[in-house]
Amino acid sequence: MSQSLFEQHQETLQGALKAIRTRDYWSPYPESPSPRKYGETADKDGQAAFKAHLNGSFELKMPGITGEAGSEVSPYGFDLGVKYPTVDIDVLLPAMKDAQKAWRDIGVDARAAICLEILKRINARSFEIGYGVMHTSGQGFMMAFQAGGPHAQDRGLEAVAYGYEAMTSAPGSATWTKPQGKHDPLVLDKKFTVVGRGVGLVIGCSTFPTWNTYPGMFASLVTGNPVVVKPHPAGILPAAISIQIAQQVLEEQGLPPHIVSMVIDADPAQPCTKELAQHAAVKLIDFTGNTAFGDWLEQNCPQAQVYTEKAGVNTIIVDSTDNFKGMIQNLSFTLSLYSGQMCTTPQDIFIPAGGIETDQGHKSFDDVASALATGLDKFLSDPERAGMVLGCIQADVTDKRVDNAKALGTVVRDSDRPVNPWFKEARMRSPLLLSIDADKEDTYMEELFGPITFLIRTESTDHSVQLAHKAVSNHGAITMGCYSTTDAVLDQIEEAALDCGVALSSNLTGGVFVNQSAAFSDFHATGCNPAANACLSDLAYVANRFRVVQSRKHA
Repeated sequence: MSQSLFEQHQETLQGALKAIRTRDYWSPYPESPSPRKYGETADKDGQAAFKAHLNGSFELKMPGITGEAGSEVSPYGFDLGVKYPTVDIDVLLPAMKDAQKAWRDIGVDARAAICLEILKRINARSFEIGYGVMHTSGQGFMMAFQAGGPHAQDRGLEAVAYGYEAMTSAPGSATWTKPQGKHDPLVLDKKFTVVGRGVGLVIGCSTFPTWNTYPGMFASLVTGNPVVVKPHPAGILPAAISIQIAQQVLEEQGLPPHIVSMVIDADPAQPCTKELAQHAAVKLIDFTGNTAFGDWLEQNCPQAQVYTEKAGVNTIIVDSTDNFKGMIQNLSFTLSLYSGQMCTTPQDIFIPAGGIETDQGHKSFDDVASALATGLDKFLSDPERAGMVLGCIQADVTDKRVDNAKALGTVVRDSDRPVNPWFKEARMRSPLLLSIDADKEDTYMEELFGPITFLIRTESTDHSVQLAHKAVSNHGAITMGCYSTTDAVLDQIEEAALDCGVALSSNLTGGVFVNQSAAFSDFHATGCNPAANACLSDLAYVANRFRVVQSRKHA
């Protein structure tokens, strides 16, 4: 690889390294789909590129191709019809392992440069990928563009930066000189080589097919490991586009394109994920999805280092507020965004039975519940806004879960089925609000994925904190939020969050929401509670993906 590629990406790499140390806002990838940022025809071209994939065969370069398959259906009401290569993993994975030597030998700088070039080209196709995310996950286009495009790319770049930081913590070579008194010193030349663990497997999810794929993909890739992506059967296209781009860059640099590969199920009714995860060549696994399968991976893949993000019960503690209107508006958007299908969306909102103090006077439990229901109604009253923010329900099982949940408490706000202005067949649901007594722990202390929120009537704020702590400690959470005007209460809640290892957001009433996470500044998950055993991203996320192997000889 020419040194010029590394030099071309120095500004981006140095910016990312600075950002992970300062934790201030930074991104090289514009989050606005503005023509001024991406070009006057970027949206039109991206939509055309997405449509060109439909009802066709998708090409990837991999040893062991056996046929093709694919059965993606857009939650907006049509079949994608894309067919992807199927492979014999007993042919592909050994070939990837063989390719690891070439990937190792080009060195740290070259791997980082290639990863940055891949991300640059992925960014240039953000509209195409955005439409792919939209029509596999069901996200509204703006969210699909941002979360599936620039924000996902930020998370990939963040992993590259942490990987580079970890790998360069030791020099590539050194001269070791040990004095021997009157005798000549002992002098050795030593070389230190970063060696990847083996093939990295990234198991994708249906709701965020790039945001939850890029971190593991780039963390393993930059640290010297070939990567095979196993996308969710319902969300293949965005990952396939990304892998195709990676293969093109690798091939241009004289490397085997199958250093980055993809495996899909030849038959979705007979998934190959377990077989893939237990293959001897697979030494790293990144997984986002349900707790049961995450636990299985952790317990049944001893040959691999496993990183999981699983289900959790995210909580909000409401004690008091000096901006009642702002709190209701913030929570209304939070609960509506992508119909609650985010690993960061609050499910349990704890409110004292005696009510709360606000800038509008005392509000009873029922007042708060009614205000939130009304806030949701107002926010979703504009059909176009509802269509963009709610998006679609990705899976039919989630849709059914909403209906079944209505019997679990008292319905404060029913979940209706808005009509999407642009896609009449779209599968849409608005948030369901249920009130429930605090003693019904068996009901609200398990994740009910989707637009389902419990308003839990507690004895006091102290009781709310105890229950939130219990929910996170026993069942895990990615986020916790709170509202209080009292410093002592805020300190108490922060201590509870630290004790159970969950990220806390306090008194959000403006344009920042508890279920949003900014790369380079926010740590996504902590690895300290059952919802995840890793964090996106930190040094721990990358450092165990490689080893430093030394050689030495007399100078």
